[in-house]
Amino acid sequence: MEAVSRTAQWTAAARALETEREDRLFADPYARTVADEIGFELLARYDGGGIVPFLAIRTTYLDRAIVKAVEERGIRQVVFLAAGMDTRFFRLPWPDGVTVYELDRPALLEAKAEMLKGEPLPAGRTRVPIPVDLTQDWTGPLKEAGWKSEEPVLWVVEGLLFFLPEQAVRTLISLLASHAAPGSVLLGDVISKSALENPLARTFMSALKEDGNPWLFGTEEPEALLADCGWAVREVKQPGEDGASFDRWPYPVPARSVPRVPRSFLFTCDVPGATGVDSEVAA
Repeated sequence: MEAVSRTAQWTAAARALETEREDRLFADPYARTVADEIGFELLARYDGGGIVPFLAIRTTYLDRAIVKAVEERGIRQVVFLAAGMDTRFFRLPWPDGVTVYELDRPALLEAKAEMLKGEPLPAGRTRVPIPVDLTQDWTGPLKEAGWKSEEPVLWVVEGLLFFLPEQAVRTLISLLASHAAPGSVLLGDVISKSALENPLARTFMSALKEDGNPWLFGTEEPEALLADCGWAVREVKQPGEDGASFDRWPYPVPARSVPRVPRSFLFTCDVPGATGVDSEVAA
């Protein structure tokens, strides 16, 4: 797989470690399989600065937000962009009739299929892997696979935005908004620009760059970014805040007014006007 795709395996390795805790926040019985040895090697290489607890928190936050969205909105088409080694199709309690589309690079999806080929497919749901390059047109292949732009969709952009330059981030989020029927939801995460510039993270950032998958984008104002790109922001949470702690975050959470603090943000967005939330910042 391409170097950037390997990041999916160290995320899976962190999920495996959480799964094996007695007080685990979630159970991902497939994580160790898709992480493979390389995932744990990379996790050891990149570990530091709260990466393991952050990945446990991010997974838990998105797990719960995904389940809530499909239950409360009746959404039946879910799209994971840069799906990586995500195994939510297998492990979450999806309602009958849900179709999960997983978009990622062809080599990654081929490797993932080989790793999971012995796993039985859960009944009542459909998984559609779509091999694409997200820097090229991917809406065409998604439509050809059965996605209907006129129906509500749950977009999930987990662990993706910081690998893209700013203009690509804005283009992608705006594209998702333009293809979001009323009732649609956007979930994801982004980091602060200060996280990219943090002196304590230089070793980590250098390792990512050396391995061919540097982090490129961060913002101190995720609410403004999302609103500018056409979304109504329902909430933005930092790990450690209420609703995004889960007794895993080991550090204090400085107020947003404190400058030059490395931060991660988890967000939930709606289509403007669709749920009584306008395009003003809601969190």
